Amino acid sequence: MRLQKFLSAAGVCSRRQGEALILQGRVAVNDQVITELGTQVDPTVDRVCLNGEAVAPPAGEKIYIALNKPRGYVTSCSHPGERIVLDLVDMAQRVYPVGRLDKDSTGLLLLTNDGRLHHRLSHPSFDHEKEYDVTVDRPISDDALAALASGMALGETRTRTARVRRLAPERFLMVMQEGRNRQIRRMVAKLGWRVRALKRIRMAHIRLGNLQPGAWRPLTDAEVRGLVKVIEGPPPKLRRPHPRQSG
Repeated sequence: MRLQKFLSAAGVCSRRQGEALILQGRVAVNDQVITELGTQVDPTVDRVCLNGEAVAPPAGEKIYIALNKPRGYVTSCSHPGERIVLDLVDMAQRVYPVGRLDKDSTGLLLLTNDGRLHHRLSHPSFDHEKEYDVTVDRPISDDALAALASGMALGETRTRTARVRRLAPERFLMVMQEGRNRQIRRMVAKLGWRVRALKRIRMAHIRLGNLQPGAWRPLTDAEVRGLVKVIEGPPPKLRRPHPRQSG
């Protein structure tokens, strides 16, 4: 399959847009940047990345999984020398993580082989909520929580407003609609505290619930229908893999 056709079939862009992305040097195959149009890829073997993010290949059977990521695992499809989240999912079909959780964070991570859905949910413009349970190193002030909620300068831009609710002197919930690299940790550090534990407990309408660390489950039909609403077309054919306990 030609690389630009792969990108189109995966729901990332049109074929013509794929050609432009390739010529701009924004597409890599097996960690090698490709700028030649017509390059052939094997969706079952080759790993394709756009702007450094893995692109889920088109697939006949759509798989949707919720995983409780433990601490110490990297949210990546390949990271030499590190334990990766795919090590926890025992199935023959290849799935891809939606978004990221840093190595020291835990909690809900979605994985799928639905390329269109993966691209849409991973794109910064998709404003789905993400909810985090955060514990810091010492009691945090009301003023600091208000600053987290109202947004702050982080790098060259300002973070968006969020909802923050205290659970205990050193613990709070934070609901946000963006997800920059280590954003909560950086915001908390800027205010003079340090994050001791960070767990994502919800993405959009999907909740972590009582899923144990290292375990995964297939999404329910209702959960999948809620996600499918973000892309065009009828709901895909569902496959319900048998859940396993890992880690």
